[in-house]
Amino acid sequence: MDLTERPDLPFDVFSKACPSRGTLEHVTGRWGGLTLGALYEGSLRFNELRRRVDGVSEKMLSQTLHALERDGLVHREAQPTNPPRVDYELTALGRGVAERLLPLVHFVEGNMAEILAARERYDAMRASGGARGALG
Repeated sequence: MDLTERPDLPFDVFSKACPSRGTLEHVTGRWGGLTLGALYEGSLRFNELRRRVDGVSEKMLSQTLHALERDGLVHREAQPTNPPRVDYELTALGRGVAERLLPLVHFVEGNMAEILAARERYDAMRASGGARGALG
């Protein structure tokens, strides 16, 4: 079956006007994917999540969480304590997305030696002027 043609689905991510593109971007972007993966491990507070997703700025994590919450993938729960406590966790929908995303993450991690070797070959070929494609 051609996975690009799914007449049984009302949305088509390959159509530029399809709203699923925004969600796909949130899920597959660097910070979205890492945030979903981190939250798959369990509920986390903002700073715990920021430490787990090494390298994300406070601003980017906040924007990412807002986008994922808006898409219904993350649940934010503010506790009425002093100081305030906010916990983030995946919704059922978010869990489903993370369960599909994590095998891709593990595949990439497991094949990094081959990927790094391919990068080295590519860079060496480009440096020697050997691979001039159409976009050159």
